[in-house]
Amino acid sequence: MTTAEQSPALAPLRQARERFLTGRPLPDGVPDDVVAAWRRARFFGVPPDLDGPVRESAQPADSPLLEAARPALTRIAPALDAGRTALVLTDERLRVLWSTGSAPGDDTCADLSEREVGHNSAALALRTRRRAEVHGPEHFLDVWQDVSAVSVPLFSPETGQVLGTLTVARALWAGCRPHPGAALAEAAAAAVEAELRARARTAERALLDAYERAARGRERAVIALDGRNRLISEAAAGLASPQVLEALERGARARGRDTGESYDVPLPEDAGCTAEITPVRHEGRVIGLVAVLAPRPVEPGPEPSTPRPGGALVGGSVAWRHAVARATELFRTPGPVLVTGERGTGKTALALELLDGTDPLVVDAAESPELGLKDGEWEVASAGEWGRTGDRPLLLRHAERLSQPDVAALNSLLEEQPDARLIATHTPGTSPGPCLQRLLDTLAARSVTLPALRERPEDIRELLPALTPGPAPGSPPLTWTLDALRALEQHPWPGNVTELAHLVRALAGTRRVFGPVRRGELPDPVREGPAGRTLSPMELAERSAILEALRRHGGNKARAATALGIGRATLYRKLREYQGRDAPNGPRP
Repeated sequence: MTTAEQSPALAPLRQARERFLTGRPLPDGVPDDVVAAWRRARFFGVPPDLDGPVRESAQPADSPLLEAARPALTRIAPALDAGRTALVLTDERLRVLWSTGSAPGDDTCADLSEREVGHNSAALALRTRRRAEVHGPEHFLDVWQDVSAVSVPLFSPETGQVLGTLTVARALWAGCRPHPGAALAEAAAAAVEAELRARARTAERALLDAYERAARGRERAVIALDGRNRLISEAAAGLASPQVLEALERGARARGRDTGESYDVPLPEDAGCTAEITPVRHEGRVIGLVAVLAPRPVEPGPEPSTPRPGGALVGGSVAWRHAVARATELFRTPGPVLVTGERGTGKTALALELLDGTDPLVVDAAESPELGLKDGEWEVASAGEWGRTGDRPLLLRHAERLSQPDVAALNSLLEEQPDARLIATHTPGTSPGPCLQRLLDTLAARSVTLPALRERPEDIRELLPALTPGPAPGSPPLTWTLDALRALEQHPWPGNVTELAHLVRALAGTRRVFGPVRRGELPDPVREGPAGRTLSPMELAERSAILEALRRHGGNKARAATALGIGRATLYRKLREYQGRDAPNGPRP
């Protein structure tokens, strides 16, 4: 008889797990998150009777987390009940970096990802970014039915990103939470993060020293980066485009493994400068790089003709220009591209601009979600050639509307053809299923998110002429008063550019007066502006969390957004939404 069978509190859950594994209906009262975790394990093909790793997990050759954690964990290890308790360190991919002690089933595998072993506390802590416990039959594997485990995520002191997890596992604990090892896991995590902070400070000092040595003259164009920090001289700011900085960031994050004193980082073809790269070393390893920029000599010859951007690419805001540049750069290299954003932000328009002149195949999953992708070919007539030739690019609209069989087939096709010429558009909304989430994860490295119109109101004045239909013969073009323009810029535009285009076309088609459009002619919601209101309890809690994150990170919005698990653009939008609202529980952001 197992410990789980002896525990009355866990007996119903153990019986529910047995029913799940045998395909029988589940009883009432089983937690939804546990059932969802079991279903993910079944979807990933994890066998419940796993008695060893499906495949050996490749260990990272150079793990800064392990280097920082080993001294602290070695000091803690003697305090363990070695015969009943295990302490395990994983990286951000849940590969086991270090372990000590023993607990039932703790030597089963070296990879704790759900794809390999199903539900466990390390995977749950990584997903939720907070302490997580999993007990006995909540696990999917048979060998962990007598194990209780608690895991704590480890955060980067600079970026707030999760670097890995610490787990304390012991024999099944059927009492009330918290897990008996929770305090030990929290203390171990605090010790590791303290060591990470100490090392980060010395590494930042090394980067600063290297920057100051390189920038010995005021006119030198010098950039120092380590993937988290960026130091740019005034001369370098005038030479380095966002694309150049992104290329250097990629080189810094790669932490060049060359042993020489210098190495190359490829810059974009249209970069107006060259870069002499020198790695920055600290404690025997490369932590970043210093780049000395110089203007690229201008070669004589005819200037290449650059097509003027169409209406879909209109906008001069930093957020919009960065998104367009990112999408253009991705499209120029082999491989699929994912364009995401709210409805109406111009995803399809941007994709068509990128595909201009390529005779693309266009498939809309919103019109026909059952596309029938099988064996690398689309059954629908409009895209039948793509799977056979692979020569014509494919524009797949509304990927979120694809049926699960098509998503699964598309995942398989991209595994076989990773350089497929595909642009997919995706509108985030409801939580994606495991199959669609896998597709989004596959395309994440080659994705671009278009900003909402409310996040770039300065582009509205440029968009209006591009969205306005041509006037009738003898009629003047549509113009706007300053008061009307201010109302347009203050409106939140939930439908984004599409909503603005509908408004402009409606005015152009129905207006019977001459002169600039006045504020009074605009629809009521636009004319009156966003109404102030009292924040709800949920919004007050969210606002407090944002303010606390900003305070904790010294006002650095990028780090605060990372710590909160949201995008920087989302943080800016929420700060604007809460500005001026009735929020008596704290100062305005």
